[in-house]
Amino acid sequence: MKWITRERPKIDRIACPWLIKNFIDQEAEFIYVPADKVNEQAKTLDAIPFDVPDVEYSHYEDKCTFDYIVEKHKIEDTAIKTLAVIVRGADTDRQDIASQASGLWAISAGLAYNTKDDYELLQKGMIIYDALYSWAKHLQNEKHTQNPVDHLFIDVFNKFIKQKASQKKTPDWVKELKGIIQDQIDTNLSLTEISKSLDINPSYLSREFSKHFNNLSFGEYIRKLRIEKAIELIDTNNYSLTEIAYLTGFSDQSHFTRIFKQHTGKNPSTYKKDRAKGKVDTKG
Repeated sequence: MKWITRERPKIDRIACPWLIKNFIDQEAEFIYVPADKVNEQAKTLDAIPFDVPDVEYSHYEDKCTFDYIVEKHKIEDTAIKTLAVIVRGADTDRQDIASQASGLWAISAGLAYNTKDDYELLQKGMIIYDALYSWAKHLQNEKHTQNPVDHLFIDVFNKFIKQKASQKKTPDWVKELKGIIQDQIDTNLSLTEISKSLDINPSYLSREFSKHFNNLSFGEYIRKLRIEKAIELIDTNNYSLTEIAYLTGFSDQSHFTRIFKQHTGKNPSTYKKDRAKGKVDTKG
């Protein structure tokens, strides 16, 4: 079967072909064309379009095309489930959900920069996903530091780091980051973009974030602030739930509803009715 997508692949458009080749169709053929030609060429070549808007094999809510293929074709391999989170984190700039995601993005971006032919890029990328799958399948519990000398170095290093940490006050970047988040809570915040504005490595920022933000990951902290702001807006009773979802930076109302219920135990509409009823009862 032929599959077709946008040219100049980086994450999803290489990860998906790897997944299809290894778990769905070994004889699959992949075609890269300009973005505005995908649907037209899909009909002409009788190919399945993927990782483009308004087709079946695409992104849904906060998940990427790789996730959809895993669910659609009922792939139950536990290593693939691990790999899916890494791909999603790299493909959607959510490095907080998997520590390996920022590394996958860095390698993929560099590979695409160095390789101008999309089909050569696909072949090289396949090797990366072969390696990631082997790690997820067999090596997740392995560490680079296996011998006693390595452990000795690690112990000394950790003691030094702990001593230095106890002597330091809150880093300046933490204060600056809090300000950025407060100012831009209603926008599509990206840890990668924020790291650029702070001039901090995104991997370091992702790793250090929870230490200074209530033991929450970047994504968890952003969702917490957005729900707190949503509750504040609901209390004013001046906005519809659709407007509140938009004002708090959610991509759509269904996503807003799901996250709101996770944090409060209630749908926004139920919460709003209960708050309104409470105000009426208080006045009475």
